[in-house]
Amino acid sequence: MRLRYRFCRTGRFVTKRFVFEAKAIAELKARAISSSVQNPTRVEVVLALLAKPIMAAVNTKSGSHKPTFLTHAVNLHRKAKPPLSEHLVGNIIYYVNTLCTDDDVEIDDLVCQLREAITRLNGDFVKSLQGAGGFRNLCQEIKDEAEVYTEVKDRILFTGWCSFKGFYDINFGWGKPIWVSVAGFGGSTISIYPYIVLMNTRLGDGIEAWVNLLEDDVNLLQVDKQLLAFATLDPSPLG
Repeated sequence: MRLRYRFCRTGRFVTKRFVFEAKAIAELKARAISSSVQNPTRVEVVLALLAKPIMAAVNTKSGSHKPTFLTHAVNLHRKAKPPLSEHLVGNIIYYVNTLCTDDDVEIDDLVCQLREAITRLNGDFVKSLQGAGGFRNLCQEIKDEAEVYTEVKDRILFTGWCSFKGFYDINFGWGKPIWVSVAGFGGSTISIYPYIVLMNTRLGDGIEAWVNLLEDDVNLLQVDKQLLAFATLDPSPLG
């Protein structure tokens, strides 16, 4: 529990929605290609682009960059050998951390770091969490990381729902939805760490990023020129 609250921030949290269309994502993917990552995913490039201005906004008050965890929720169903059934009840996820010490990191370097962190969650890792000693191994993994990175005080959590299918096919009797969204904050004063939810747009080729930050941090983010060159701030879902 101490690890969880170490990253919490207290204040007025608000939610903003940034939409990345297919053309912008294609350009980001082209920029993110490197010798280490030849096929960056949509989620990787959007996450990398968002991370830079968010880290800059979060660190503005301190006047200097502080090491930050970029934490990504990973679905372990597909990481197991053989893959676990997608129909199992419950969320079988694990949070991987990418330590970012420079908020001016290039997008291709950041995509590479994110890919390396996620790749570590292979079949052997999932196997170590199963069986009688699985919970103990999980606790030890979390404890070891907490002890190594005691100087890290900030975390930005990303969770991607883009691989979840069927949101726009749900029909409760009055037709399929024209827009699917997540719950957000409207200026509530709470203690939580910044987090971002990535979802598909209605046509499935774009990404909506639901960004939850302290109000002052969001005010800086929504005027960031590099971000707005690829994303549109809160466009109408009816367009």
